[in-house]
Amino acid sequence: MEEYDLIIIGGGPAGLTAGIYAGRQGMNAVILERMTGAGSGYMVPIMENYPGFDVISGKELLEKMRKQVEKHIPIKNMEEVRKISKNDPSGILVTTTKGEYKAKAVMISTGSHHRRLNVPGEFEFLGRGVSYCATCDGPLFKGKNVIVVGGGNAAVQEAIYLKDLDCNVTIIHRRDQLRAEKYLQNKLKEHEIPVIWDSAVEEINGKQAVSSVSLINRKTQEKNDFPTDGVFIAVGEEPLNQVAITAGVELDKGGYIVTDKHQRTNIPGIYAAGDITGGIKQWVVACAEGAVAALIAFVEVTEESEISCKD
Repeated sequence: MEEYDLIIIGGGPAGLTAGIYAGRQGMNAVILERMTGAGSGYMVPIMENYPGFDVISGKELLEKMRKQVEKHIPIKNMEEVRKISKNDPSGILVTTTKGEYKAKAVMISTGSHHRRLNVPGEFEFLGRGVSYCATCDGPLFKGKNVIVVGGGNAAVQEAIYLKDLDCNVTIIHRRDQLRAEKYLQNKLKEHEIPVIWDSAVEEINGKQAVSSVSLINRKTQEKNDFPTDGVFIAVGEEPLNQVAITAGVELDKGGYIVTDKHQRTNIPGIYAAGDITGGIKQWVVACAEGAVAALIAFVEVTEESEISCKD
C-alpha cells in the first residue's frame, strides 16, 4: 500500500494549486483525478479575469498548471476515489477504483458538475443537440441556430463564444434580468445577442436530433415552440460530494463542504478547497483555498510527526 503525507482528490484549479504548494514544501503528495483532465474546468471557453492573462481558456490554463505541478508531485489520472475511511491514529485510508492508499492528510477538491434542467428530451438528445459545453461542441453548430439556457457568467460566456464561432445565438433566461457580471453583460450587448426573458424550457423536441424547444413565459403562462438546432445548458452547478459523504464530512444545506478559514473540515486531517466548498465560485478563489489547505496541512502534518518522534 502506497503511503503519502497528503492525498489531493481532484485535479482542478484548487487541487493543482495545492499540489504545487505541497510539492514545494517537500511533502510526499499525489493528486488523484477521476478523469484525464480537470472536468468542467476544461469547458470554460474564455477567461478575462484571471491575473496575469488578458484572455485564456480554461483548458489552456489547466494544462499550464498541470505541467507546473508535475515538476513537484505526480498526478494519477483516471483514478476515481470511492471512499475515505475516518481518521484514526494510523492515518486516513483512501480507496479508489485501482487500489488503496494511506495518508496523513487528505484534501477534497472534487468540485461540482453541471445542473440539469430535468425536462423531457434533455437526456434523450444529449450529444444530438443538447450540450453542457460550448468549447467541446460549439464548432459543430457553426452557422446554425442555438440557444443558451441560463443567466449567469457561464451562460453569457458560452453565448459570446458561440457567437464568435458564427452561431446564431439566443439566450433563454427565466428571470427579467441577468445574474452575470456587468462586464459580461456589456459584451453581450456588443455582440447583439438577443435574450428571451422570463421564460423556461419545458421540453426539448426533435426526431433524430434537436429541432425546437417548448418555452413557457413564467409571467403570462404563454407557451410556444422555438426552433433551434442546439441547446447549450448553463444553469448552475451541484457539488460532487459523494466522497465527502463517505468520510462523514459536514455539509451545508446545499451539499457543500463546511470548512474553517484554514480549509479544515470537521474531521482532523481532512481539508477541502475549491467549488466543493461553495461560496464564490471563481478560479482565483479556488487557487487561494488550495494554497491555504496545502500550507496548513504541511504545518499540521509536520507538527504531528514531531510529536510522534518525541513520544
